[in-house]
Formats: sequence, structure tokens, C-alpha cells
Amino acid sequence: MALAEKKFVFETAMKRLETIVKTLEQGDAPLDKSLSLFEEGTELIRKCGQTLDAAEQKLRLLVQTPEGPQTAAFDREEGAQD
Repeated sequence: MALAEKKFVFETAMKRLETIVKTLEQGDAPLDKSLSLFEEGTELIRKCGQTLDAAEQKLRLLVQTPEGPQTAAFDREEGAQD
């Protein structure tokens, strides 16, 4: 079953990306396997980016103010943890 046919789960995709990166960093996979992993990783990155963009849009819509829900920009730096 192809990746596009499965239900996308962000956390599962991130774990798979970690595995792909570790495998590629080891450098001992055959070229065809490395290319296949790189392709899969690229697709996962694209889908994760789309998921994060959608989540950011939801955050913008859910910001609560005294006047009720308001749209507000999400400060990526402010939300980051040190």
C-alpha cells in the first residue's frame, strides 16, 4: 500500500523520518535503497509541512480575546521551547 493510500498520522511520519535520516547517515545502504528512502523522506516532509501549515491556520482561528474568537498571527519564535 502506497503512502498516499494510508491515513496520514503526523507523529508516525516524524518517527519514520527519523529512521530514514539515521539510515541515510550511516551511509551503508545500497544506492537504490538510499534513493528510495530519500524519495520517501521528501514526500513525508512535504506532508508534514502541509499538516503543520493547517495546524497553524487553525491556531490563527482559535485565538480567544475578550471580544470572542479572533484571528491572530502565531509567533513561531514565541511558541518555540529553549
